[in-house]
Amino acid sequence: MKRLIYYTMITAALSLFTVSCSEDYLDTLPTDQVSAADAFTTTTNAMQALNGIHRIMYNQWRNQGEAGEGSVMINRDMLGEDLVMTSAGNGWYNNTYKWVDHRNETSNVDSYPWWVYYRIIANANMIINNIDGATGPQADKNIIKGQALLYRAWGHFNLVQLYGKRYVAGTPNDQLGVPIMLTNNFDGQPRNTVEEVYDQVETDLEEAATLLATYTRPNKSHMNLSVVRGVQARVALTKQDWASAASFAVQARTGYSLMTTAEYTGGFNNYTNREWMWGSTVIADQTTYFYSFFAYMSRNFSSTNIRGNPKAINRVLWNDLAFTPTDARKLNFDPTGAHTALALPSTFSKFPYTSQKFIAAGGADSRGDVVYMRAAEMLLIEAEANARMGGHDTEAQTALNTLRQARETVPANYIASTNTGDALINEIMLNRRLELWGEGFRFTDLKRLNLPLNRNGANHNTALAVIMDIPAGDVRWEWLIPKAEMDANKQMVQNPL
Repeated sequence: MKRLIYYTMITAALSLFTVSCSEDYLDTLPTDQVSAADAFTTTTNAMQALNGIHRIMYNQWRNQGEAGEGSVMINRDMLGEDLVMTSAGNGWYNNTYKWVDHRNETSNVDSYPWWVYYRIIANANMIINNIDGATGPQADKNIIKGQALLYRAWGHFNLVQLYGKRYVAGTPNDQLGVPIMLTNNFDGQPRNTVEEVYDQVETDLEEAATLLATYTRPNKSHMNLSVVRGVQARVALTKQDWASAASFAVQARTGYSLMTTAEYTGGFNNYTNREWMWGSTVIADQTTYFYSFFAYMSRNFSSTNIRGNPKAINRVLWNDLAFTPTDARKLNFDPTGAHTALALPSTFSKFPYTSQKFIAAGGADSRGDVVYMRAAEMLLIEAEANARMGGHDTEAQTALNTLRQARETVPANYIASTNTGDALINEIMLNRRLELWGEGFRFTDLKRLNLPLNRNGANHNTALAVIMDIPAGDVRWEWLIPKAEMDANKQMVQNPL
């Protein structure tokens, strides 16, 4: 059977927005489901199809560790040095933390990003390639197609960062990336080059920007022009196209303000937050139980994993002198592990430097909105890009200081940064690590910058982490192509073992 692994799912995908779920929990079929045959007869039905992709972003598939983008975010940060496992808990994410699962071609962790991003791409393709024939206003077609193009670009971008080699500016980038899928077929496809993948991503994003130029979205689970610009900023940053990254980041964050201290320390669980640009909301009748992002990353949900293995921050990062003791971002971590304000039950294990950045709806309710993009990230992209560009340290300082001042809870303690050159870059990157902790950026940041993994000297338990160092450029920075894909697609080439 010569086909991409995600095409083994095409029959299911034809429903566009149905996602399987463990029978132990709940039926996740939306009440507004329409048949595949009717999906593109009208723009109303096609919008329901688009809503199905929004739903994939937080729904469970094969197991508790496969819950949309939130699960991939956890895996990406588990591979870094800033998220610390405090115990083995009940086993979830242990082998990711040890750098085992993403290098095991039969692992569900290894195959899940491949499956979920290509599933999103397949569903987006069905929208993109059929929406023009639907009955309905052209404005609605533009809205639907623009978001589908953004999903397709975003899916390919995530895939190439994990399974491909890193992008190197000023080179041909003819190293192996991932297959580009623009139409849905059952033929196995070869891997495109990294350059080809990024070219297609940028093409889709440019068209999405045009189609969504005037779109006012109903909520932040839908994507508008600011989200397009935000993804463009991420892509440009990864390509080391500093000028474009800075420009897109400024455009993306326009109209958003930064959180207050109360909002920043309020649990990162409400997508109406002024700073959030894109995220998923989980309503009460769609409770996500033990597959929620918050079932692993919150401090208060009473799951076996949270009670026994609360997640901590790298103590070296938390204690860095770049941050004042009154920095709001530090307040989301407790160096004592007591978390007295949360009044945790005695059954919750206590470890130093544990996080309360993410707070679930309750001890028996794992719900929480999941953030995918924030204005603070755009400020950090703007700062980093300007600092690396050369000759733009002033602009970099301004962006960094805007964020730092907003995060200082005691105004008298704020002192604007006057660093330049490498010192400025280092300060920006430290702020990026603290600001975006737990939001899924660390693995790809290390990879795009060709930096090594270094967990030494922190609070990582070597028995739990096992892997403390990975050199920059090591083959282990590439996720293996899933075995099911290798078996089904004779044109596929595996990454170095």
